[in-house]
Amino acid sequence: MIYSMTGYAAQMRDIGRGILHLELRTVNSRYLDMNFRIAEEVRIVEPALREMISGRLNRGKVDCRLNLLPSATAPREASLNRALLQQLATLQLGVRDQLPEASPLTVADVLRWPGMLGDDQPGADTLQAECTALAQAALDELVATRAREGGKLAAMILERVERMRALVAEAGPKLPQALADYQERMATRLREAAASLDEERIRQEMGLFATRVDVAEELNRLVAHLDEVARVVGKGGAIGKRLDFLMQELNREANTLASKSVSAEITAIAVDMKLLIEQMREQVQNIE
Repeated sequence: MIYSMTGYAAQMRDIGRGILHLELRTVNSRYLDMNFRIAEEVRIVEPALREMISGRLNRGKVDCRLNLLPSATAPREASLNRALLQQLATLQLGVRDQLPEASPLTVADVLRWPGMLGDDQPGADTLQAECTALAQAALDELVATRAREGGKLAAMILERVERMRALVAEAGPKLPQALADYQERMATRLREAAASLDEERIRQEMGLFATRVDVAEELNRLVAHLDEVARVVGKGGAIGKRLDFLMQELNREANTLASKSVSAEITAIAVDMKLLIEQMREQVQNIE
């Protein structure tokens, strides 16, 4: 199985006094790049989330958003954090001792103070456990999404591989006749240009040139690279970088085939090959 680097997952979990909402988005990237947007109330779980994500994903840019939303149904038992209230009162006295003109805190200011209604939020241990379970479910969903997309990419690549095999098979039988025709055309031009040239020398020069423009070796290497692409896709796993290298090699052989072509038919085949390689290369960029 191969995995796309493009995926999305969202999970929600009711924890009584609030609702945890986790969203994961991934796109292609050369390396594993994680970006977190986490509400302050649950910032404590970021290291655990980072470890869980890096344990499941190898490549891709990951955007992780985690929020703790108020529950519309859960009762909100507002109780003051007495220790924090006493500390805040002491701090206010100290400030006003130095700045007598400073305005005193209002009731609204006190109630809005972070942690003042501390009993209204779940504890750190509860948040850690709930967020871990939520992240596990979201990662399962994300990996499944990336696997489904990866399956589609694998099918597309293998289909293009078979079309390239057909093009190689089409080019092979055309090669001897194309070289013979080209050699004859060149010999005719040479005879016309220099009637006194030795016939044997002309045949030697044409034979040497035909060797240089023979593309049988390129066709063989194309077949070998196509076999490797099929093998790598069948093996699965994190194969994106390996496939990217193979696309470069296929493109190199197709370019050489086009540059050494001595007939319009071989040139057309090389152009079709380059189009198929480019289609595969674009999709390979999305494979983990």
